[in-house]
Amino acid sequence: MSVPKRKVLWTFLCCGLGVAMVSLDNLVVITALPAIRGDLGGSLQELEWTVNAYTLTYAVLMLPGAALGDRFGRRRMFGIGMGVFVAASAGAALSSGIGALIAARAVQGLGAALLMPLNLTILTDAAPAHRRGALLGAMSAVEGVAIATGPLLGGAVVEHLSWQWIFWINVPIGAVVLPFARWKLAESRGPGSRLDLVGTALAGIGLFGIVFGIVHGHADHWSSVRVLASLTGGAVVLVAFVLWELHVELPMFPMNLFRNRTFSAMNAAGLLMFAGMFGSVFLLTQFFQGPQGYSPLEAGLRILPWTAVPIFVAPLVGLLSDRIGSRSIVALGLTFQACGLGWIATRISPEVGYPSLIPALVLCGLGMTFYFAPTANMVMSAVDAGDRGMASGAINALRELGGVLGIAVLASVFSAQGDLTSADRFTDGMIPAVWTGVVLIAAGALAVLAAPRRHSGGRPAGAVPAVPASANDRV
Repeated sequence: MSVPKRKVLWTFLCCGLGVAMVSLDNLVVITALPAIRGDLGGSLQELEWTVNAYTLTYAVLMLPGAALGDRFGRRRMFGIGMGVFVAASAGAALSSGIGALIAARAVQGLGAALLMPLNLTILTDAAPAHRRGALLGAMSAVEGVAIATGPLLGGAVVEHLSWQWIFWINVPIGAVVLPFARWKLAESRGPGSRLDLVGTALAGIGLFGIVFGIVHGHADHWSSVRVLASLTGGAVVLVAFVLWELHVELPMFPMNLFRNRTFSAMNAAGLLMFAGMFGSVFLLTQFFQGPQGYSPLEAGLRILPWTAVPIFVAPLVGLLSDRIGSRSIVALGLTFQACGLGWIATRISPEVGYPSLIPALVLCGLGMTFYFAPTANMVMSAVDAGDRGMASGAINALRELGGVLGIAVLASVFSAQGDLTSADRFTDGMIPAVWTGVVLIAAGALAVLAAPRRHSGGRPAGAVPAVPASANDRV
């Protein structure tokens, strides 16, 4: 049965606005960090946690969010997630101290975890099979553009209003989306009926331990008891998490899906790509405001060559992936991204002229576009229809985890080789940190090439049924 075009359009608009809000808040705070520090105070580690509290909570709770949607209704949980996200945004804007801001950011991550993993499933079910690749590519482009424009929007808002408005802006958007989501989105459920609370707790504790140890490793010394205990304890708990997930009847994290080579390769690539990209953008925006002396808006504008490319290229890449396949396109995109960051690492210095960095930023924009546009269709087409909710949650969770680890790892490399005391010391730390990002993204390209040329394990691309399979069909 064909789906009315108007219904598909409304679904895309509601999901797209939700994706844009959640994705913007990944990096929109980074440009505002100097203003936040001037207003609320806080150490470098506390400022780092204003980013990581959001992404870590988001990553850990995304798969339980997908499970809640399967159990209680995806449209319903999409609306609840939107409400929580908007309320937490208002709380962040009203924060009077750095601790309150970090707490509000963590609650924002909870709302994003309920909202984000369901948008792909809702859109996939609404889209006709022959248009699914283009629509998912366009949705991924929305996500990529929102992530990339975070520093620009943050800089403009901070310079002309105040840092609080990077959070207030979410309130009217949510007020518009909530009633339309209730009115226009179709309700659907998945086969799952129970929540894996033990797995959720183990994943959260383990990941928090790893990230806490990395963030505080340089300041507290890597050999300190607190850092070693955090890293070791986090690793042990994550091993326990994997063992639990392998044996529990209805796991939070679908370990069985990793038997599919396409699914495994794309998740590995997503984690590595986000680690290299997030960590590098985190440092690049600080470089423009610190050693280069630009205002927040000027710093955001100088990343515009990176952000403008997806607007023009992403729709074409999405259509192209339907015709020739996604594997080569995604690998090429990660190669572009690695080359662009390598260019930046070789040219960066306190006196570098901005024009010499423009080609590198354009390469990064092309790389991001080639990665984002085909990835959703590639992953969702590789799994059975009944597993789409968990597959969407898994790839988004690992991307966000990659962002958390990327900021933590690259900031640790930066702190080991440089500091914020002078322009020379900043670039001393930034150069090896960006090279670390290059290595991570290049490893992601190799992971994509490990995927089979044709999808295996699920139904072929374009042949995924519009109606989710029942539990018996899955067996």
